[in-house]
Amino acid sequence: MSNQPIDPPKTLPQPPLAYLEAELAELHARHLYRPLRVMQSAQGPEVILDGHRVISLSSNDYLGLTHDPRLREAAIRAVRDYGAGSGAVRTIAGTMELHMELEAELARFKGVEAVLTFQSGFTANTGVIPAITDERDLIVSDALNHASIIDGMRLSKAPRKIYPHRDVAALRDILRTAVERGREDPGHEGEPYRSILVVTDGVFSMDGDIAPLPEIVEAAEEVGAAVMVDDAHASGVLGRNGRGTIDHFGLHGRVAIQIGTLSKAVGVLGGYVAGSATLVDYLTQRARPFLFSTSHPPAVVAACLEAIRIFQEEPERIERLWTNTRRFKAELRRLGFDTGISETPITPIMLGESALAIRFSDRLFEEGVYATSVVYPTVALDKARIRTIVTAAHTDEQLEIALEAFTRVGRELGVIGG
Repeated sequence: MSNQPIDPPKTLPQPPLAYLEAELAELHARHLYRPLRVMQSAQGPEVILDGHRVISLSSNDYLGLTHDPRLREAAIRAVRDYGAGSGAVRTIAGTMELHMELEAELARFKGVEAVLTFQSGFTANTGVIPAITDERDLIVSDALNHASIIDGMRLSKAPRKIYPHRDVAALRDILRTAVERGREDPGHEGEPYRSILVVTDGVFSMDGDIAPLPEIVEAAEEVGAAVMVDDAHASGVLGRNGRGTIDHFGLHGRVAIQIGTLSKAVGVLGGYVAGSATLVDYLTQRARPFLFSTSHPPAVVAACLEAIRIFQEEPERIERLWTNTRRFKAELRRLGFDTGISETPITPIMLGESALAIRFSDRLFEEGVYATSVVYPTVALDKARIRTIVTAAHTDEQLEIALEAFTRVGRELGVIGG
């Protein structure tokens, strides 16, 4: 073997993934780059971010449960009794009695036959949709559905149709055409779809508006389609004791699939699907995130259980949430801010330009209020906004301080008049 040194290549190739630097530079140039802020405190209405104490209007902790002492104690007891982790996926050795207890409690709470929990609401959608649909089916989706629904559809082999946001007339046209013409794939033109699945958010996460579920369900029933509702931002917010949009509209038994979250109003982590026992049984055999992800740690499950009990025992938390929401919305509108079409605690301040939204958010932070800017690709390029969520834990004084900051910054940046 020769001991001669190897001459280096005359032209060195670019390092792997070098193009990412250019992509990041473009994000900065277009005012679309969003740095992560780091929290040095517990989640709550007032937090310490990047070393600054600020009033937070950016948390999904609708009912103030993330820091509730009963959830903390439930988690600590579970760690002592069951350990730090589950150690396996559910189908091997990772199903503990706590998991079964939580699913049974959620099924009772939602008024359905069965519930299956997932690691997050995102994995619930990306697990359920491709598991129950394929090329023989059709998925019909609202144009502003959550990214997890969009990704779930992309993972499915089923064709999909998109109807304009909350446009039930357009949905009806799509459904009738699908039934009349059948499948459009080569070699099977005209054959009926095996099933049609209509998917919608219950509450839309960026605009805070509510889906017209009674009309959607009626349109689906006219052609025998199934309805799936992602109730992430309605859980703990709408319906009796926070049971969601199906309860809010009195549609029990008419919605085939409900997706819920344990990461927002519940204050912990996770997602779930609620429906028939057959649906849940099938998903335990075919939903890939369920089959190939380690199950929730005992502390998470126990804290979720405690939160669901609090939902039912303390309806005044939801009442406080809505009292705070109505006050905050009314004041923003009185000041001249455009809050869009929001009907829920999700209240956007519509600004349009990304640079303005980012500047507005930065100035609020300097004034002691944390309210994040939302820009493309989360929303359309011309729909940049500040997205706020008032919670049940906010005090009147904190809301007043936040409104004063919005007033100062809004006038300074020319968003509202002086």
